[in-house]
Amino acid sequence: MPGARISRGTRVTLRTVEDDDLPFLQRAYANPDLRYPLGTPLLNRDELEAWLDDDNADRFLVCLDGERTGPDRPEDADDVRRIGLVTVEDADWRRPEIVYWLVPAVHGDGYGSEAVSLVIDYVFRTYDTPAVGAAAYEFNDASRGLLESLGFEEEGRTRRDRFIDGEYVDTIRYGLLREEWTRA
Repeated sequence: MPGARISRGTRVTLRTVEDDDLPFLQRAYANPDLRYPLGTPLLNRDELEAWLDDDNADRFLVCLDGERTGPDRPEDADDVRRIGLVTVEDADWRRPEIVYWLVPAVHGDGYGSEAVSLVIDYVFRTYDTPAVGAAAYEFNDASRGLLESLGFEEEGRTRRDRFIDGEYVDTIRYGLLREEWTRA
């Protein structure tokens, strides 16, 4: 059964992450097309469950809902397609960090921008924070472009920060101030 609907955009829905979503998440994190660009190690089910139980993060499953779902209709698990995850790390700290990914089959379709926008709205409605942060590896032009298209500004670079797919890569840090988002 899909998790509860937290927010809905034009095309994507953010839902709570439930136990039924673990197989989807585990397959995604094992996929080298996601794992290497994210710089994440392989996680077994127990490790993934422990990571999901972090009380200092808000996690949203990014879904495409079919025509049979809606506020006035009962949820139909077969009509909800999971396509990614957006996490707000350190949600109760002074500057929450947004981390996101989508399955490769939907890259370039604009779902990421919509999902991250919904989460930014959520953060600024829920937490008294002056800004949100995000990071992208230097080689990840798509992720950097997504952040910049939403108004994030590059704030710094950590050189040779992570060892990914056989080489050290730089991490680019981004920030978005509350007043910049509300003006957009």
